[in-house]
Amino acid sequence: MMKDAAVDNSMMSCGICVEPGQFALIDRPRPTTAPPGQVLVDIQAVGLCGTDYHILQGKHPYLEYPRVIGHELSGRVVADRGRFRAGELVVINPYLSCGDCHACRRGKPNCCENISVLGVHGDGGMCARIAVPEGNLYSAEGLGPLQAAMVEFLAIGAHAVARSGIGKGDRVLVTGAGPIGIGVALFARIAGAEVHLLDVSRTRLGMVKERFGFSHVHQVGEPMLYGDLSSGFDAVFDATGNRIAIEAGFQYLAHGSTYVLVSVVKDDIRFSDPEFHKRETRIIGSRNALDADFRHVMQAMREGRIDCDALCSEVIDLADLPGRFAELAENRDSLIKAIVTGLA
Repeated sequence: MMKDAAVDNSMMSCGICVEPGQFALIDRPRPTTAPPGQVLVDIQAVGLCGTDYHILQGKHPYLEYPRVIGHELSGRVVADRGRFRAGELVVINPYLSCGDCHACRRGKPNCCENISVLGVHGDGGMCARIAVPEGNLYSAEGLGPLQAAMVEFLAIGAHAVARSGIGKGDRVLVTGAGPIGIGVALFARIAGAEVHLLDVSRTRLGMVKERFGFSHVHQVGEPMLYGDLSSGFDAVFDATGNRIAIEAGFQYLAHGSTYVLVSVVKDDIRFSDPEFHKRETRIIGSRNALDADFRHVMQAMREGRIDCDALCSEVIDLADLPGRFAELAENRDSLIKAIVTGLA
């Protein structure tokens, strides 16, 4: 009887954007030891993010090819290390901060001056195993691997809401009903706000209404039909990544309100200074997330306040991703979160 071929555990398949438009699985050595202060983690699930699609399409401004992508990560600790036990499920914070710059010393490692994000500035987790600083791991007790892989993108929305200072009874508008906008909307609702969403896509608005129960949805170009919205919103969150949309968002601000820019654009943003001043508007940038945001998301998941099944549109095996990646990137209108498994 012929024996099965031996599996070479010294190598692992890595999902690599070789150059714009070219994604491939390439073998690289599997790490067997972790540097001091780091922990080996076997990756269980990887969420695909807008950043990953932009990398594939050659639209990311701060990236060098080739690059192992993947920064929305869950995994299991390989061996006892520090406060973590072998086999423990963890969420990985992909923001590697220096700890020494002005922002880090002020407790804002999310906007570290020397930040390196897994899968962007350095290789990410679209592979079987990586080494991660112990401080960038959180126990995912009470969660499953798919849930844990969705914590990072939701933490971005939770951070934006925390930055805004909104609370019970405030009326907010989220422009852009993609994954990040949905995350903002979910945590604004948890904070007690009345949430409205604005998007160009009727398909996306239909999804957030059906899956998450947001009734105040508005399509760009159509009248906002819910109540008297003439006085504007207490907070507007932009999650579009579009300069024109950001500039248009100023018109929705109430007097004494806050504008939170969650998305990033390369262009200059212009607005009317008299309108800005008479409203005493606050403009806030929101970047990445803090430890408290990761923990807030995980607690909300454990308490059943986040419907993770509704967020997960599709689970894809790593072996199938090269044949699917371009299609997913082109059809994001009907997709919330695709998650890659089968990385071992």
